[in-house]
Amino acid sequence: MTEFFQGGPQLGNQYDDDSLLQAYLRWRLPSAMRDEIEPGLRRLGARAATDILALGDAAEADPPRHVPFDAWGQRVDRIETSPAWQALDRISAEEGLVAIGYERRHGALSRIDQFARLYLFSPSSATYSCPLAMTDGAARCLELYGGAELTERMLPHLTSRDPARFWTSGQWMTERTGGSDVSLTSTIAARDGRGYRLHGTKWFTSATTAQVALTLARIEGAPSGSKGLSLFAIELRDADGMLRNIRVHRLKEKLGTRALPTAELSLEGTPAILVGEPGDGVRKIAALLNITRLYNACAAVAGMRRAIALARDYARRRNAFGKRLIDHPLHVRTLARLEVECEAGFHLVFRAIELLGKEEVGEATPSESAQLRLLTPVVKLYTGKQAVAVASEAIEAFGGVGYIEDSGLPRLLRDAQVLSIWEGTTNVLSLDVLRAMERADALEPLLADSCARLDRAKGQELAESVTRTRSAVERLRLLVRRSASASSDEREAGARSLSYGIARTAAAGLLLEHAAWRAQTDGDRRSGIVARRWCAGELLPPIDVGEAGRAEDRLLMGPDSR
Repeated sequence: MTEFFQGGPQLGNQYDDDSLLQAYLRWRLPSAMRDEIEPGLRRLGARAATDILALGDAAEADPPRHVPFDAWGQRVDRIETSPAWQALDRISAEEGLVAIGYERRHGALSRIDQFARLYLFSPSSATYSCPLAMTDGAARCLELYGGAELTERMLPHLTSRDPARFWTSGQWMTERTGGSDVSLTSTIAARDGRGYRLHGTKWFTSATTAQVALTLARIEGAPSGSKGLSLFAIELRDADGMLRNIRVHRLKEKLGTRALPTAELSLEGTPAILVGEPGDGVRKIAALLNITRLYNACAAVAGMRRAIALARDYARRRNAFGKRLIDHPLHVRTLARLEVECEAGFHLVFRAIELLGKEEVGEATPSESAQLRLLTPVVKLYTGKQAVAVASEAIEAFGGVGYIEDSGLPRLLRDAQVLSIWEGTTNVLSLDVLRAMERADALEPLLADSCARLDRAKGQELAESVTRTRSAVERLRLLVRRSASASSDEREAGARSLSYGIARTAAAGLLLEHAAWRAQTDGDRRSGIVARRWCAGELLPPIDVGEAGRAEDRLLMGPDSR
């Protein structure tokens, strides 16, 4: 009797196997640019399924370790990372995963090139895309506000392709007092000659092995609240590699992202350099957050793509009830639904990336700048939720083996869960969506853009979906008009549903325009099917923000919520 062992899923070249990415690049990039960058994308797609994937697995299996003391009892607070994690750092530099965005070889389109590579790299990298996100964000922040001395010192390192010169950056905002509410930051900056020394505790600091970090602190005597905060850059280690007045308390034990060193630490007179002028630190740090939120969203759609690729390959290998999983209609329908989710998220993210590139080189119109302001929180919050749902469903597609740690599959869900938390939770970002609408009047430009896309979505097969999307656009406009007379509590209560509605409606316009382009260009029907299925769903969920509904919310939460 021959004993049976089921084979696991296999990955092919992650660029060649991704028809969506290839079609998108044909749609949005000039042919000469595409011809130039495609060999690098194909090479990286192969590495994402081979050596980078192996390094990511090795880094996950050998997580970082905090060594507080040396053998003689001296405090050293050394964080040791695996050789695999260090190799991923070198690869990141060599592949230009940050540098491409600042070399700007292709002007505004350089960000598309860069994020396409990140999209391929991220799912295999054991979340090395996180330090890259903060490095890119720090580079943009210093480019805008750093001043000559600071920029000349740090920016060439943050954007280098040379592994020996490449620096990563941390982003140290979270404290016990405030979490997402940075107005409660308690770190104090004391003047020390031309510089400052920082005193305070940071409760959650990712990329603690970075060479630099950006953080918020309150200069002595500055007012309380957000307006009293300033932005500081810290060079973490001295010439001997020792931390500069930084005490590491512990590394965090997290649900996922286990290869990523995340620490709780105190700044004990840490030397720091003021970024720009005193005050206005929250506005300055927004430049960093805009980048890291788009990285987060890119990681979300990349993670969805990876989960689907594995589930789809397994469905072709696994036999159950007399035939392959791929031959069971219900299983195929389940995977097809995940594909629709992924493609909608992909188009949202890469539209925001297009706008980011235009903004950075001064080519964005006022309308496009307003759209970017709104889309940044929208795509981050929405794709973060999508990533968790898709990862959960994909794991279920493997049955019991999907729940077994050594299959590697549970990492899909563990690593996805953080994407709706860091860089702003869903609720925090939903409130930011309201601010973008109220302060930047950003919704109407986005809706007008969607209508222009619908005008280009020609074809009888798309007509019903175009009509449904136009209806959702008009309902969003009506909601905005009604909200003008609503209380702040009413607007806040409906912020999450409204944000979801904006995401779904904007995605519908992008999917429909892309589907029409593909049908006209190469006769492709697949993109039209995706667009129609997306638009057949609920584009704008009910938004009950009345006092009666909010009273019911409080009742469900118990007597202490009244």
